[in-house]
Amino acid sequence: MHQPRKRFGQNFLHDANIVSKILQTLNPRSEDSLVEIGPGLGALTAPIIAMGFTLHAIEIDRDVVAQLKQEFLDANLVVHNSDALRFDFSRLGNHLRVFGNLPYNISTPLLFHLTDFAENLVDCHVMLQKEVVDRIVAKPSTPEYGRLSVMLQFRFNVEHLFDVSPNSFYPIPKVTSSFLRLTPLRNVDLSARRYALLSQIVMSAFGQRRKMLRNALSGLLDNDDFAALALDQKARAENLSVNQYVSIVNYLEQNKKCQSTTETQAGR
Repeated sequence: MHQPRKRFGQNFLHDANIVSKILQTLNPRSEDSLVEIGPGLGALTAPIIAMGFTLHAIEIDRDVVAQLKQEFLDANLVVHNSDALRFDFSRLGNHLRVFGNLPYNISTPLLFHLTDFAENLVDCHVMLQKEVVDRIVAKPSTPEYGRLSVMLQFRFNVEHLFDVSPNSFYPIPKVTSSFLRLTPLRNVDLSARRYALLSQIVMSAFGQRRKMLRNALSGLLDNDDFAALALDQKARAENLSVNQYVSIVNYLEQNKKCQSTTETQAGR
């Protein structure tokens, strides 16, 4: 049996009840383009292949890749021996349904990487550390609400589906896990320029989380700007909704106050 490697954050799912629950939630269809991140020992891979679906699997561990290719030699499995953080999901086309038990040590940067391919996705179903999922789905004015909440909720509808006990994995992790659904929001301006401006605003706000917005965003908004936006200067980063952050982006674009920001981005 493959020995889990700590450097790859490997905790293999083995609970048949949880596997069944995930498959029911995913509910794959014949027209789906299925992509699994981190198939591991094939807990989800095997039953999906058994249903007759073609599956693309992205796996960084060469030993696991060899094992998967041997086990599913004649099956409709395409294994990509690649780092999911660097994988170009657009090469697999559109209408992608991405799922997997994400390595917890890279889950946040991997989610941000997936946002770059939001237009290619139908949805994502991923297993994450519960603490991370709580932050992703958090509402404004709560302790968990932060940069991760805003940036992912800007591009996706996020749903905390269910929790998973540590005993469902081998080796047993020290944390509870949660299963999350991300569904891309349509009719959202996903231009790199606009996303970069939103990212700058959110980073500035939450980078000084304890400060009032008039201080945290002093380089972006002045007193007149706060008045025009009907924002309380004494509020803090966690008090603004995603829509309010987007309204700041809209305001700065309309008033051409983002010129220096976009010039900086272009010069990189």
